[in-house]
Amino acid sequence: MSAAKYLTPEQLEGFENYKYSSQDTSPLSKYVMHPFWNFCVQICPRWIAPNVLTFVGFLFTVANFVLLTIYDYSYYASSDEPPGDQYPPIPNWVFLVCALNHFLAHTLDGIDGKQARRTGTSGPLGELFDHGLDSWTTYFIPACLWAVFGRADFSIIPIRFYFVMWNVLTCFYTSHWEKYLTKILFLPWGYDMSQVAIFVIYIVTGIWGHKMWKFEIVEGIPSGAMFEFMMYAGSLVTSLPMSFWNIYKAYRDGTGKMLGFQEAMRPLFTVFAFFFVATWWTMESPNDVINKDPRMFTYLVGTIFANLNCRLIVSQMSNTRCELLNWLLFPLTLGVIALMVIPISEYSVLILLSVLATYSHIHYGICVVIQMCDHFKIKCFTIKDRGD
Repeated sequence: MSAAKYLTPEQLEGFENYKYSSQDTSPLSKYVMHPFWNFCVQICPRWIAPNVLTFVGFLFTVANFVLLTIYDYSYYASSDEPPGDQYPPIPNWVFLVCALNHFLAHTLDGIDGKQARRTGTSGPLGELFDHGLDSWTTYFIPACLWAVFGRADFSIIPIRFYFVMWNVLTCFYTSHWEKYLTKILFLPWGYDMSQVAIFVIYIVTGIWGHKMWKFEIVEGIPSGAMFEFMMYAGSLVTSLPMSFWNIYKAYRDGTGKMLGFQEAMRPLFTVFAFFFVATWWTMESPNDVINKDPRMFTYLVGTIFANLNCRLIVSQMSNTRCELLNWLLFPLTLGVIALMVIPISEYSVLILLSVLATYSHIHYGICVVIQMCDHFKIKCFTIKDRGD
């Protein structure tokens, strides 16, 4: 990979003037999670760089996705009805490993900032690194959780998961759009609650198996709908309304960036365009791609989304104008149009776009980190402890 210069001089200058500002009013976070993380960070060696904690935590989440991909690529292993009965069930130990990985990922994500302050190494690179990786994690977590319930009996079908995923992605993007306008990151109450709930679900499944979830909450509403409801409730009840309220208050009180309507809406254009193209493919797919290969298709959407969100975070942190349209939407749109008018292999197009999106996103992330390190004359994964 060549070290391309993705960050402009204006953006690098903006990072120099950046000051982190956030608010976390969640009772769970305040009275449970932060006291626990304060304890954990004290036993973490001072020589460990905060970005190492962030990256290892991300790898635990990726490990869950890879593990469940191996044991349940098609999301049928937790389904007992045909054709799910033809697939071997996911071993219970896999879910216990997922629970441990999820717990470690959440804990490391909670202590990386504390480690930075403890060692006197706080800076814009750490926040960008943390939230940039979270942009991809936002896809991996629900994609892993869906494997607990499967895609057939007592669960939700792929198209419903597709919209659940978009709901989660949109909620995450909105939080950073909110900061783009208000200059403050308001941490949603639903985040820590959802992480604890997912950990409990993994533990329960690891002990009693996936059959534990084969029931109806009430007549006609299966247990898988609980997963669906939890994801929608986390955004539509606790996150999105608060984001819009915080944006309104920033404009009312004159504390935000006070952008005009067109500039304020600019970051949303690329998301709406992406949703339109991806959903068009989903609905008009020549070979029913969302049902034939839901894992690869949702992975493609999640990866492109991560890149969109990372670029918004860069603009928000550097106080520069957000891009109007992400370039990855052009090959995506061309691929979808080609599928509608030319008899070509849909699976081949899906694979090619997934490889392109993965390579492009990783290349973007690595090059941005290299530019930031060069500009601030620091290293990403090693530090000189200035805590004393």
